[in-house]
Amino acid sequence: MAEFNYMAEPITDYSELKEHSSNAESDRCIPSCMEMYIMSLQKSFCDELAAIEGRQFTVDKWTRPANSDGSPGGGGITCILQDGQVFEKAGVNISVVHGTLSKAAIQQMKSTGKEIFGDSVPFTAMGISSVIHPINPFVPTVHFNYRYFEIPGDKKYWWFGGGTDLTPTYLNREDATHFHTTLKGACDKHDKEYYPKFKKWCDEYFYVKHRGESRGVGGIFFDDLNYVSAEEALSFVKSCGNAVIPAYIPIVKKHKDEKYTEEEVQWRLLRRGRYVEFNLVIDRGTKFGLHTENVRIESVLMSLPLTARWEYMHEPGARESELLEVLRNPVQWCSE
Repeated sequence: MAEFNYMAEPITDYSELKEHSSNAESDRCIPSCMEMYIMSLQKSFCDELAAIEGRQFTVDKWTRPANSDGSPGGGGITCILQDGQVFEKAGVNISVVHGTLSKAAIQQMKSTGKEIFGDSVPFTAMGISSVIHPINPFVPTVHFNYRYFEIPGDKKYWWFGGGTDLTPTYLNREDATHFHTTLKGACDKHDKEYYPKFKKWCDEYFYVKHRGESRGVGGIFFDDLNYVSAEEALSFVKSCGNAVIPAYIPIVKKHKDEKYTEEEVQWRLLRRGRYVEFNLVIDRGTKFGLHTENVRIESVLMSLPLTARWEYMHEPGARESELLEVLRNPVQWCSE
């Protein structure tokens, strides 16, 4: 019987993960701990969603091709549930990638202020990324992503990043307040300045400039978290990841059986179109994935919904306009 309780066997040999994660002196302690954590979070979140749907996820463990120098490229575990009764598409992906940054990836990272030197830069990246697109228009879409990035060398360069955000089709202020309050609680355990800082960062990051609106009602977002110890940064990431289930699952259970009309479905499809626009035009994670050697396109584009709609000069009704007002003018959902 396997020692681990994950959706699949880890990408890295499990005995190696255990050995390095328990040795604080090992230079692989932090990445090993992070890999074990994202595997655990994937399992917990998938179990919650599967219990609601009444159906298990399809599990696709994949291996990334070897790098051009012959070194292992890593791999991932993609868990997908599609065409359900509650979820149109639910994806929970983890990846552990080793490679060399392409020139395009280096340029893209430099454009965000990162100090990357050289034309051939080795890296290790690992993370969990999930997007859940429900069927009922009154159940919002959720996205979360938590990641660790490392450039080895005499002076190792590392950082953590991530966030969790909510994208409703129809505005429910009680849901938004619950979501933000839960994330704030996770942040406050570490630094009371984190939530207001990362909430503002989230509002700015998920702003769709060509539409003049945010993708959703926000949450938290952070990047380049390396100004605390790696141990504290990992602890913070775990707190944020552990907040996903209590922040989102109660909202799903609250609204999944509500009645809705065909007009409300059409509005959901239009909002999904906006989601696609952000992910393909703006999102840095998508761009980085597409610029990475031996990219696995199915995993990079896992976040896209099965269905979306673009309608010329659509005129929203009163309830739809209530959402748009909040997307154009971000709200403080809980006291700081």
